[in-house]
Amino acid sequence: MADFPYYLEEQTEENIMQRMLDRVPSDIDKSEGSFIWDAEAPVAFMLSEAAIWTQELLRRGFASTAASSDENFRSEDLDLRAAEHGVTRRSAVQAIGRVIFTGEPGKVIPAGTVVSTPADDVSGEASLEYETNLLATLDHTGKAEVVIHAVVAGRGSNVPAGTITILSSSVSGITGVTNPAAVTGGANIESDTSLLERFYARVRNQGTSGNKAQYMQWAGEIAGVGASRVVPLWKGPGTVGIYLLDADKRAANSEIVAAVQNYIDPTQDGQGEGTAPAGPVITVMAAEEVPLNINVQLTLASNASPEEVRTLIQKGVTAYLKQLAFSDSLVRYTRIAAILLDIPPIIDYSNLTVNGTSDKNIEIGASQVAVLGTVTVNG
Repeated sequence: MADFPYYLEEQTEENIMQRMLDRVPSDIDKSEGSFIWDAEAPVAFMLSEAAIWTQELLRRGFASTAASSDENFRSEDLDLRAAEHGVTRRSAVQAIGRVIFTGEPGKVIPAGTVVSTPADDVSGEASLEYETNLLATLDHTGKAEVVIHAVVAGRGSNVPAGTITILSSSVSGITGVTNPAAVTGGANIESDTSLLERFYARVRNQGTSGNKAQYMQWAGEIAGVGASRVVPLWKGPGTVGIYLLDADKRAANSEIVAAVQNYIDPTQDGQGEGTAPAGPVITVMAAEEVPLNINVQLTLASNASPEEVRTLIQKGVTAYLKQLAFSDSLVRYTRIAAILLDIPPIIDYSNLTVNGTSDKNIEIGASQVAVLGTVTVNG
C-alpha cells in the first residue's frame, strides 16, 4: 500500500526503547540491566507490536491491499469490504458436458452413474470423476447420450473431447463411454483479483436504473460468468441482449446462461420478475465461438520437437485470445506472428495463415468470441 503515516514508520522495538531512554535524566543509571532499562524494555516491545498491529489494520481496511495476488488464497478481509457494497465472492462451479454410453440395446444407465478420466501414473495426475444427471436407456443402436457434471467443482474438471473413457460405476451391459465434446464451464471459487475488479466496478461505475453497467453487474454476480456484453435495443425498443463467456473466456454453457436468465429476467415478459426493471425483455445467450485455425511452416532448433512447439503455440495464442475476449474486436495477424517469434525453439516461420488467409486481421462481432481452433505445424 502507500507509505504508512509518519507516526507508524520505523516503530521498531529498538527505536522505541532508545526514545524512551533518551527521556530519562542523564544522572540516572539507564544501562542495560539497570532498573530503568528493565522497566522500559517490555513497554518498548508492546508498543512496537501495537505499531505492527496498526499497520496490519490499515492494510486490511482497504480493498486494494486486503486482496491477494496468490490464486490459491482468499482474503476474508476483502470479502467483508466487498460485502459492504453488496458484492459477494462467487462460489466454485461444476463443469458440465455430455458422454455417450455404448453397450447392449435397452440397457438402463441409472442416474448418478460415475464415469472418469484415466489417471496418469507418470505425472501423478489423479482421475477426474463425473456423474450422470438423469436415467438413460441405450437405444436400438446401443448408444445413449447423457448429461454429466463434475463430482468436484472447479476449473480443473474442464477436459477436452475424448478424455472421459472409464466407467467407474459397474453397469451391466455397458461396454464403453466417451465424451464427444469438451466438458466446460467449471470454475474455481472466485479469486481475490476477480472479486476486487467487480468491487471496483460496483463503486466506480455505478449501475442504476437498468443501464448497461447494471446489467453487467447482475450477470457478473452469477458463479461461472467470466465476462458479459450488453446489447441495448437488441431486437428493437424494449429488448436487451446479454452475451456471456465462462471463466475460461469461452462461450458459457447452458447452465450458466439459464442461471443468469433466471436471475435477471426469468419470465421474459417485461413484468420485472427478476433483477431487471419492468418494461424491457432480456434475452441471455452464450457468445458464438469463432475458431481460429493456424497453419504455419516453421524452422526449429535441432533439439525441438514439432509437438512440443505446437503446445507452446497453443498456450501463447490462447492467452492472447483471452485478453481480447469482449474487450477488443480485432484479432491481429501480426500479434499471432509475434507470439511465434517469442517461442525460443522457433528460429523462423513462413506461410503463416489464420483461417486460410495471411496478412489479414480478423474482425470479431459483438456477439462473438475468438477461440483457438486447430494448430498445424509443418517442419
